[in-house]
Amino acid sequence: MSVRAQAEEPAERIRRTGPDPESKALFLEELDRILACRFFKNSHRSQQFLEFIVRRSLDGRFEDLKERSIGTELFQRPPDYHTGDDPVVRVQAGEVRRRLEQYYQAANNQSAVRIELTAGSYAPHFHLRSSDQVGKADAAKQPQAGPLVNASKLGVFGLSIAAICVVAILIAGAIWINAHNKSGPDSAINQFWAPALASQQPVLVCLAKPVVYRPSLELYRRYSSAHPNSFETEVERSNRVLPFDPQTKLDWSEMVPYGDYGVAVGDVEAAVSVSGLLGRLTKPLQVRIGDRYSFEDLRNSPSVLIGAFNNKWTMQFAQGLHFEFVENNGALSIHENSTGGREWHVKNGKSNRVEVDYAIVARMLDSNTGQFTIVAGGITGGGTQAAGEFISKPELMAKAVHALGSGWQNKNVEFVLQTIITDEVSGPPSVVAYYVW
Repeated sequence: MSVRAQAEEPAERIRRTGPDPESKALFLEELDRILACRFFKNSHRSQQFLEFIVRRSLDGRFEDLKERSIGTELFQRPPDYHTGDDPVVRVQAGEVRRRLEQYYQAANNQSAVRIELTAGSYAPHFHLRSSDQVGKADAAKQPQAGPLVNASKLGVFGLSIAAICVVAILIAGAIWINAHNKSGPDSAINQFWAPALASQQPVLVCLAKPVVYRPSLELYRRYSSAHPNSFETEVERSNRVLPFDPQTKLDWSEMVPYGDYGVAVGDVEAAVSVSGLLGRLTKPLQVRIGDRYSFEDLRNSPSVLIGAFNNKWTMQFAQGLHFEFVENNGALSIHENSTGGREWHVKNGKSNRVEVDYAIVARMLDSNTGQFTIVAGGITGGGTQAAGEFISKPELMAKAVHALGSGWQNKNVEFVLQTIITDEVSGPPSVVAYYVW
């Protein structure tokens, strides 16, 4: 059967029978072009994920396209791993979806075939257009997709619920902006936050709580036995450094995890700034710390993820963005994902204290959760504090979005910020790079 004849067949028959050998060859050629393009060639994990789901689909192995199966085979997770706590498959699917959209936007959709990954599914959709459709698309400079060739025989097709929700949020956001439109800085901050403000759910302000160890009570008593009347109360133990000689030998059992401690100062400063703004905008919020929120919570509400290397959710959501946090041999930095991409590292001054820090602020209309999400984190705490200030102060936001041009309100935006730190206090952040998509 010819490609054109198959493209003209009823969509239901195509979904039932799948692509013929000739069409399958076209899809594999398109896969090779995508994997070699600039949006995928620098992301080995995205290449692996896309090739896995496309080839399994074309081979009819749809049972391998379940979240747990992909996590086990592609990401070496144990067979019984908890997908709710480890969203590696959902995160990578969102990243591949974004890169596919960039590829077809850049290619102007002139290819006879198209591979898509809709939200909520790991079975790719294959579009096949007739030569007449390709010609019309080239003449009109507008893409037209032909009948859908669905990789899954289970009938996964149509506009996803997540996409409908995003459109609804954007429309509600536009209505909110018109109702609260002001001139000057307030307008910019309102537009930046509009999708969250339009949601009926409260905004989750999410902080990390890393594991913190503390000397055991026995260790304090060991010191007190040689230094009477010291560290006898909890007030003293909580407010004084235990001054053991640096050469003192300790047993690991003398250090214990302490669940009450662990929130970083910079994260708290950022959370206070964000909470203050949302309060002024009369938007309800909930502060979540440590393990008191899950991926499921992030799927149900707009959220602000505060912190970077200490926050596992920030690192998962920022992975694969144009600007992302990178750890290389213990060195922490921000890296630009492009050919000849730039890098930003903290700069230390006297006493090895950080004097210049950098941060990422990412505004994602439809993140991996299907919800509006803001990432605000620095390489160190000073950068995180500056990021919180940036997304909370109207005058800073107004200055930053001025360079973005028109239409940024309906797009994803990512900023790299720089802050000068004096006496461990972050100065006003400045934008050193941005990306809009």
